[in-house]
Amino acid sequence: MAATVMLLYVLHMSFNIMTLGGMAAAVGLIIDDTVVMVEHIIRRHRDDTLQGVGKSIAAARQLSKSLIGSSASTIVVFAPLAFLSGVTGAFFKALSLTMALSLIISFFVARLAVPLLADHFLRREEETGEKEGRLSTWLRSSYEKLMARALNKRFYVLTALLILVAAGWFSYKHISSGFMPPMDEGGFILDYWAPPGTSLTESDRLLRQVETILQATPEVKTYSRRTGIQLGGGITETNQGDFFIKLKPFPRRPIEQVMDNVRTRVEHSVPGLQIELIQLMEDLIGDLAGTPQPVEVKLYSDDESLLKRLGPAVAGTIKRIPGVVDVKDGILIAGDALDIRVNRVKASHEGVDPDMVTRMAMDYLTGTVTTQIQKDPKMIGVRVMIPPKMRATANEIGNLQLCAPDGHYFPVKRVATLTFITGQPEITREDMKRMIAVTGRISGRDLGSVIKDVKSALNRPGLLPPDLYYSLGGLYEQQQTAFAGLIAVFGAAVLLVFLLLLFLYERFSIALAIIFTTLLSVAAVFIGLAVTSTELNISSMMGMTMIIGIVTETAIFYVSEYDEIRTDGKLKHGDLILAGANRMRPIIMTTLATILALAPLAFAIGQGSAMQQPLAIAIISGLAIQLPLVLIVLPVLLTLGRKR
Repeated sequence: MAATVMLLYVLHMSFNIMTLGGMAAAVGLIIDDTVVMVEHIIRRHRDDTLQGVGKSIAAARQLSKSLIGSSASTIVVFAPLAFLSGVTGAFFKALSLTMALSLIISFFVARLAVPLLADHFLRREEETGEKEGRLSTWLRSSYEKLMARALNKRFYVLTALLILVAAGWFSYKHISSGFMPPMDEGGFILDYWAPPGTSLTESDRLLRQVETILQATPEVKTYSRRTGIQLGGGITETNQGDFFIKLKPFPRRPIEQVMDNVRTRVEHSVPGLQIELIQLMEDLIGDLAGTPQPVEVKLYSDDESLLKRLGPAVAGTIKRIPGVVDVKDGILIAGDALDIRVNRVKASHEGVDPDMVTRMAMDYLTGTVTTQIQKDPKMIGVRVMIPPKMRATANEIGNLQLCAPDGHYFPVKRVATLTFITGQPEITREDMKRMIAVTGRISGRDLGSVIKDVKSALNRPGLLPPDLYYSLGGLYEQQQTAFAGLIAVFGAAVLLVFLLLLFLYERFSIALAIIFTTLLSVAAVFIGLAVTSTELNISSMMGMTMIIGIVTETAIFYVSEYDEIRTDGKLKHGDLILAGANRMRPIIMTTLATILALAPLAFAIGQGSAMQQPLAIAIISGLAIQLPLVLIVLPVLLTLGRKR
């Protein structure tokens, strides 16, 4: 781990949730190679198969091929992650790089340092002592009896595999899904919107009532408020802004309960103020990805009146779905506007056309760049316009004097009609199509089940007309993009591991048997997620990808032992059983060590560990079935289609 920290320093990487989580997750995997190497050295010493000084180094040389293959199988699964982009790539590149560095260093320690230390420190009584204790002897005897039956009655093993696959599929269909792992960040953002046109004084009056509610909430430690500006630095109107609320450390209520309580009290006590509550990381990710809301229904139509009518209708439908809160109808009021429409007949009487009137009026109101001045290396434009006091009201704009081509002047109101428009909505287009986005947030439910209910509600007859279509955006769209990328990474990892197995053993039958055994562990991952009520999100999918390399690593040690035992090239049940008996103890030790090392992450012990909790649960679930898969199922698969 110290060497990993040094490499992180060389690569200019910092300690954060992902790098520290990667180091924590790698602890159990790091000691795997060392445990296997030490066990192999001691077994070779006790078997008296090596003589003279340097016996430990010679024993390590025997294990080199399988050690290289097993370490490579765990490391190559991280290679496809380098091609991930977006939020998923930003999060897991640091974690995967940290774990890959740790595993590379652990390989060199196990291959170079451990044999030297064993050759120097291994005591004589350890070399010649009792080969196995009572527990090991009982386990070995029980395993040999079980394998003798399994190899003679392979039908029962294959039936058990079908049950495992069926249970995994059933669990997959019933587990919840999300994007990022839910976690308590200890603080949240409260965005607010007062009615359009609300003055700064009135906004301040409403927000002081919100401050009173926050001060009366016992879990709130501090808060800060911004009006006319947002936490990310964006400038808004005087009726918009946000709060950042920091909570007290544990023990306290979970952050979701605090947010629900604040939301309910503000909605009942401060009428006219719309709010939206979100945790800081989700808000940051949403802003970076351009999709700040988990639920976003984009309605497309060229009919503005139809969109203005359907926005509130869809919002009302979504609001009735359990778990959906902070629903917005997508109609954003930009504020008041002044509509100036030029009368062509009256303009012609003055000797001008509508284009001339428009240009002169825009020069008055927005100014025109008349020259440029140099400031350092840049040229800065100088914009000239009339003073603000001459264009502050509609009457003043109507009295602005325009110049006709013949030199006479006339006011704007003589040739144009000025109409004051109140509450003009913003016009949003996507792919050249007019669009409004109905949005909402989720409280107390997972993203996948909520989106399923949203789709069912939108597909009800009579809600949306045939000439209008919709698409789902927001964090759901980001989730689908991330899942597609992670599925591609999973497939690439399986392919790389399979090619590695072909290179090691040069036999399709062995490579297929190992990769099939490894893929069976994915069913256990889905079962583990379902049993622990853990979401299928980008963290758990990362753990599912990693289990491919971990189980393959163990399978390589078993097959390498079997190849070493087999001398005549023929498949013998006794050789398969002996290989499993020899590798059973190190496999049990490495499996338990990895599970125990991941246990603190799986129980979310410590601040920020919830980010890697689904990853740890996925890996532990796969490891829980690793022993029977490698020691029982793999030998049976190796016998299929082969003559004894």
